[in-house]
Amino acid sequence: MKLHTLTPAEGSTKNRKRIGRGTGSGRGGTSTRGHKGAKSRSGYKSKLGFEGGQMPLQRRVPKFGFKSLNRVEYKPVNLDTLQGLSEQYSLDVINMEALVAHGIASKNDKIKILGGGELKSKLDVSAHKFSASAVAAIENVGGSVNQI
Repeated sequence: MKLHTLTPAEGSTKNRKRIGRGTGSGRGGTSTRGHKGAKSRSGYKSKLGFEGGQMPLQRRVPKFGFKSLNRVEYKPVNLDTLQGLSEQYSLDVINMEALVAHGIASKNDKIKILGGGELKSKLDVSAHKFSASAVAAIENVGGSVNQI
C-alpha cells in the first residue's frame, strides 16, 4: 500500500457542494437563495397550491356537478370475466373470496355483476349487486344468484 493509492471508504464522502461556508467556497453570501423575499428567509414554507399571489388553479377552474356523500361505489365484473375464471381455475362457486384470491377485486370492494359477455358454465355466484341481464344470463345456464 502506498500513499498515492489511498482512497476514502465507500460512502464516506459526498459529491454535493456545501453551501453557506464562506465566500471562498463559491456558495457563500446568500447561499444560493438569492436576494430578499420570503424564500430567502429561514423558516420559509409556502402553502399548498400557493402561486405567489396569482389566483391559484384550484380557484380559477370552474366547479360543476354534484357527488353525493352517501354514494356506494361498486367494482364492475362482467360475465365473461366469471366465465374465464371458471375455465382457468375450474370453479363452480364464485364468491368474494374467489374474486379476491384471483386478483379481480380487493377485499374492501363491493362487487356488481354485469351482463357483459357470454356465460356457458353453470355457476353459483355471490355478489353485492347484480344487473337484470346478468341474473337472466346466470339463471339461463342453470346457475344461481346469491346477493350478499
